[in-house]
Amino acid sequence: MKKPLFLLPLLAAFVTGCPSNSLKTASTGGKPDILHAALDTTVAPGDDFFTYANGTWLKNHPIPASESNWGIGKEVQNEIYARLRQTSLEAAQAKATPGSNQQKIGDFWAVGLDSVKADKLGTAPIKPELDRITAMKTVAEVPGVIAHEIPLGVRALIGPGVYQDAKNSEKMALYLNQEGLGLPNRDYYFNTDSRTKNIRREYLKHVANTFKLLGQDFSTAQANAARVMALETTLAKSSRKLEDLRDPYANYHKMSITQLNKLTPGLNWKTWFNQMEFSNVDTVIVGQPEFYQMAGKLLKTAPLDDWKAYLTWQVTRTFAPTLSRPFVDENFHFYGTVLRGAKAIRPRWKRVLDMQEDALGEALGQLFVKEYFKPEAKARYDTLVKNVVAAFADHIQKVDWMSAPTKKVAIDKLHKITPKVGYPDKWKDYSALKIDRSSLAENVMRANQWQYRYELNKLGKPVDRTEWGMTPQTYNAYYNGSNNEIVLPAAAFAVPGLLDADADDALVYGYAGASTIGHELTHGFDDEGSQYDAHGNLHEWWSKEDRQRFNQRVNGIVKQFNGYTLLDSLHINGKATAGENIADLGGIVIGLDAFKKTKQYKEGKKINGLTPVQRYFLGYALGWQMHVRDESLASQLLTDVHSPAQYRVNGPMADVPAFYEAFGVKPGQKLYRPDSTRVVIW
Repeated sequence: MKKPLFLLPLLAAFVTGCPSNSLKTASTGGKPDILHAALDTTVAPGDDFFTYANGTWLKNHPIPASESNWGIGKEVQNEIYARLRQTSLEAAQAKATPGSNQQKIGDFWAVGLDSVKADKLGTAPIKPELDRITAMKTVAEVPGVIAHEIPLGVRALIGPGVYQDAKNSEKMALYLNQEGLGLPNRDYYFNTDSRTKNIRREYLKHVANTFKLLGQDFSTAQANAARVMALETTLAKSSRKLEDLRDPYANYHKMSITQLNKLTPGLNWKTWFNQMEFSNVDTVIVGQPEFYQMAGKLLKTAPLDDWKAYLTWQVTRTFAPTLSRPFVDENFHFYGTVLRGAKAIRPRWKRVLDMQEDALGEALGQLFVKEYFKPEAKARYDTLVKNVVAAFADHIQKVDWMSAPTKKVAIDKLHKITPKVGYPDKWKDYSALKIDRSSLAENVMRANQWQYRYELNKLGKPVDRTEWGMTPQTYNAYYNGSNNEIVLPAAAFAVPGLLDADADDALVYGYAGASTIGHELTHGFDDEGSQYDAHGNLHEWWSKEDRQRFNQRVNGIVKQFNGYTLLDSLHINGKATAGENIADLGGIVIGLDAFKKTKQYKEGKKINGLTPVQRYFLGYALGWQMHVRDESLASQLLTDVHSPAQYRVNGPMADVPAFYEAFGVKPGQKLYRPDSTRVVIW
């Protein structure tokens, strides 16, 4: 059950030591200068600032065969992996107290690494679930089977989740959102470009191959794959597009159980919710009613054999990465190679650490912050947050498109944003979660079930605003509109290859102040976040005229990003990515004003020939230092609300006058935009 958050892949974490290619000179005091070392000075910053800032680093760091992309975040992740691997090894070898976090970490790791055992077990760990599906005699049994599988982590047909009520943030509510597709989203079922059509062909082969691995003969496997594809395509027709899912009002439909039953004639939702362990539910918030209308129709009209094929596929694809090698390889071939372009599967120990992070993230987090996030680092970034908030308040006061009454409310909301820096004050209690050495698949199922019950237990209880939606070792950050908070994990702040003490303010304010803190703060005021008030409720607090003027600026950034074409004919979805593009632009201009109050900016001394402001912009670009395979880029353009890394740099920079001044950008250069076309929001 994922929270509806505004996410930013920050790509940053803690790394000790310094890369060998980092330039050290007298002007850096003998400290490494990773910004200068990454430059590709054969590229003019006014033509392609992303490549100018990162080109040499990218040339020296090709994408490994096992990855679909490579960049600063993957370098960081390797450091985190190394530390968590050592922690897990020690836990596996220790005689830990049964039921302790150390025992759970150790057992999860030990059985996860035991590929021989996994191969020997084959499909045995999921056999009870497959047998349950096979045993169905009528379509009337399908909802009950779905209800059993959902807590185990199988997202078949429906998507229940417990979140804060968007219109009453003090209450936890049961949501129903569209779910149940094996391809990333609806567009994969209908787009007619050659790339997507080929993915559909490969998907059909992949589903059939998976059925063959389950022991079905060729013709049966082919027939069942066709059943899956047909049912999912019908569901996809009633699923909303990526950009349409970003409208909080359009995806909020509160209903009583009686109204929900009327929406889906023939379904008894009270019984179904009880089967899903949701008791005493009287209302539900339906995100996409038309999807549930179709789901209800299918539960009356689709043949039993279609449901058996679909549910068998959903269970098997969910747990394929935990099973024997043939299932792992087949799953990787499609989801890793066909969809993402990776040439080789990642080492098993890294894949197990990813699963362990999902299962026991905060247990690992407690150990991580104790060793790697020192008090002085937390103090630095607590102060940085305060400085960026102050700069944002100044920007709100100065904008010419917002009226004085709305400014007053906006500043009140800004100052009520809760910053969570580093790690939570209260950790999750995993005592009820059973982890042993029976099988990796069973541990994953039990962890999914624990998380499911952890979430559903929130229904009817006060909202816990101290809870975190990310672990401290996650190189990411988010703004949560319902809590009106920014959450900044410990791993979001340090620069790869550079000790925090060696990072100058220009780099830090660009890298963390702009692309993280300022970015997340402005999410509270983007096209989606601005619809939530200071208390986290979906409520219009703008005047009608202010909203119209704001939307004119949003339309400008949508048009700008719609104009960026990649991979021959694909282009960025300006509407779907609007919120992130607004936050990128806002973070840059707000972070810059915060930086202007520092000693480094005021002194104006160059480092390796770079002015403080130039280093600030390079620090921002450092956060998006990555390159990606074409297959993965194509998938991102269809499924992600974030623009590709290159355009998260070049796009907003083309709108920032200070960037033009810092690098002498002139008419005729590729990033140059006339004043009249530059987007100005904050």
